[in-house]
Amino acid sequence: MHKAPRRPSRPWAGLARGALLASGLWLAAAGGTAADVSARVILGAAYTAPTTRYAHGVLGDAVEWGALELRIDSCPACAALRPETLTITLPDTRVFEDIAPRLADLDGDGAPEVIVVETDMTRGAALAVYGPGSKIAQTPHIGQSNRWLAPLGAADLDGDGYVELAYIDRPHLAKTLRVWRFADGALEPVADLPGLTNHRIGEDFISGGIRHCAPRPEIITADARWTRIIATTLEADRLQTRDLGPFAGRDSLTAALACR
Repeated sequence: MHKAPRRPSRPWAGLARGALLASGLWLAAAGGTAADVSARVILGAAYTAPTTRYAHGVLGDAVEWGALELRIDSCPACAALRPETLTITLPDTRVFEDIAPRLADLDGDGAPEVIVVETDMTRGAALAVYGPGSKIAQTPHIGQSNRWLAPLGAADLDGDGYVELAYIDRPHLAKTLRVWRFADGALEPVADLPGLTNHRIGEDFISGGIRHCAPRPEIITADARWTRIIATTLEADRLQTRDLGPFAGRDSLTAALACR
């Protein structure tokens, strides 16, 4: 049964580099082959192929995504843009359980990679990083079906020159902030902190994120009871929090992200 997607995919934006197609995934290229993927640059990303094969419904309905579509410049060295589309289709045992792909430059080359939530039907969600046509890195799956994570973003949180990725592990159950560092093409665990959340069951959006107010990036979430807004920083691989005031709905978190 075909069902129209209820959550809009992110518009094409940004640039990124990557490598060859990871095993277990299928890639279709309009006007190209997988052999030259490493020379391509991502112009944007969007989820496609809505599916109801994983009936978790944590984001408000039973529709998830079966494929990731990448908009590619097939010749970055050329004077004119040569766009094409690459589609990465997941096996039937996995879905992208997410609102939209996120683009961020993780390796410092001036071009972002693509960050997604990729869920295995029996092992739950994981945070994954893709380049043009390939999966570069991934966190472990949570461990069982119907267990999800809610991304917060990516930034060099501690000023060490490496980018960290942050998410809330099981925002309705464990309510634990986890931070991973992207280094040498891999994700390494850095720090965890319980008692924080950024999503409530059925919401079709993810709250909070990373703000860039002086002097260093801060992770913005609610506390576990949705009563306070919490800013978290990373220092010497330890997470430190401060209370920004009462939580008063989604707009209060949006204001905190805007440094107000």
